Amino acid sequence: MQKCDILVRNVRVLTPQYDIADDQYIAICDNKIVAVGNDSQCLFASDTVIRGNGKLAMPGLVDSHVHACQYLLRGRLADEYPMVWTRILVPFESSLTERECYISGKLTYLQQIKSGITTGIEAGGNHMHSVAEAAIESGIRAVLTRSTMDQGAFIPASWQQTANECISRTEALYRDYNGAGDGRLQVWYAMRQIMSCSPALLEAIAARSAELGVGVHAHLAEHKDEISYCLQNFKKRPIEVLEQFGLANERLVCAHNVLLSERDMDLLAQCGARLCHCPRANLGNHGIPKTPALLNRGISIGIGSDGASGCNLDLFEELRLLRFTVQASQGLAIFDPVVLTIKELLNMLIWGGARAARMEDRIGRIQEGYLADIILINVMQPHIWPTSSLINVLVEGVRASDVTDSIINGKVVMRNREVLTLDEEKILHDAETYRQEIFSRINV
Repeated sequence: MQKCDILVRNVRVLTPQYDIADDQYIAICDNKIVAVGNDSQCLFASDTVIRGNGKLAMPGLVDSHVHACQYLLRGRLADEYPMVWTRILVPFESSLTERECYISGKLTYLQQIKSGITTGIEAGGNHMHSVAEAAIESGIRAVLTRSTMDQGAFIPASWQQTANECISRTEALYRDYNGAGDGRLQVWYAMRQIMSCSPALLEAIAARSAELGVGVHAHLAEHKDEISYCLQNFKKRPIEVLEQFGLANERLVCAHNVLLSERDMDLLAQCGARLCHCPRANLGNHGIPKTPALLNRGISIGIGSDGASGCNLDLFEELRLLRFTVQASQGLAIFDPVVLTIKELLNMLIWGGARAARMEDRIGRIQEGYLADIILINVMQPHIWPTSSLINVLVEGVRASDVTDSIINGKVVMRNREVLTLDEEKILHDAETYRQEIFSRINV
């Protein structure tokens, strides 16, 4: 028998083709999958064996757009009128201390792990070195960015930075944390949105991200004020502005992407940008994305939770919401009941997320040679089983709370719903304590 670090036995496996393989084993050494096959032919042994009876193993999910420094605002945005970003989110985030960002990061990563998320792509926040420390402790895989803005009357004085300061602080984060946590952390550049970044800053982000070969995370085509700003100041739409400044390329990862014209979508396809939808956030304020038209152009799309716009990080729920809203808005009009198929949706959730993280050669598949980022789902539950198609129910019925176990980078971080890397009770206590302190200090 060959020894491995972790051995998952007798488990159903979601294949790269989105089929179900029954009675499989998964062998993990160091941080990689070294073998997958029929359990009756398993030649591996391990001191850490996870019994997968009644469970489905699938690639860990990628939250393609999250604001880790917003989660102490949970429940605050209901029934609020736009623009919550300028009135609430920016004033709140800019007021946070290093310790508060650290606690918010731990709360976010705790919930992500319990939701089956193994990689999170940060949209950009303050005191990101504190958030990086929280990510390292949690065991999660994370892409980190700093909130990058150097113009706009809505930016509080405490958050005002020059273009050079924005670049230098991101570079400091890159030096300190890119590759940290046994390689789990990446540091990218970010631009909050075009209307909060000067031309000098956009040019600098394009130049430095190209030199370092890292991604650029941006909010794009999210709301009408953004479109109006670009038309008034550049006589171009947002993606055309990014093209002008050298940012429209395969390193660009765009969140939201709701208000897109036909030409916008053509440009996104041509430049190779990766996209992300945040269904609840988009539907609450900005509208329904043109997902089928984007997919028909071969554009990669992931799924994100966004920030304080929603109270949970359930990407299965986000996927269902996207499915039915797109079906209602774009399928019924042309009597197309499969305007978004189950496998297209699963591909967005899994492969689209891996591509958003720019890691499609390393995550997103349970396959030999890929990183061991794996979650197990308890399918023996009345809302899932029995079923004539577990693939269909994976989209139609599975919830984040059905995830029982999580392996990230070859380490077990959750076992039977217990997160092993974080103290859940302490995090919840600290989060409530700091939440009260924040709201007693600021008026949001």
